[in-house]
Amino acid sequence: MRNASIFVQAFWDDDAKVWVATSNDIVGLSVEGVTHEELTDKVVAAVADLIELNGVETDLPEIPVHIMTDDVRRVGNPRLA
Repeated sequence: MRNASIFVQAFWDDDAKVWVATSNDIVGLSVEGVTHEELTDKVVAAVADLIELNGVETDLPEIPVHIMTDDVRRVGNPRLA
């Protein structure tokens, strides 16, 4: 991993009431958080640990981690209220 970023997909699990994050770019990443901020903190910590545990080699002093969230909200239609 020389010139790479890690992309993380995050979504709100309405049944479990938590944010869930996974990634195809780093083996073993699967974290949950009650708030988006908690999830972000856990993702960063987990990615740092997994880079070391997976023996990922890089020449970069820092690796960008992009947390892509899917947060869908619904707005009622006032004409149908």
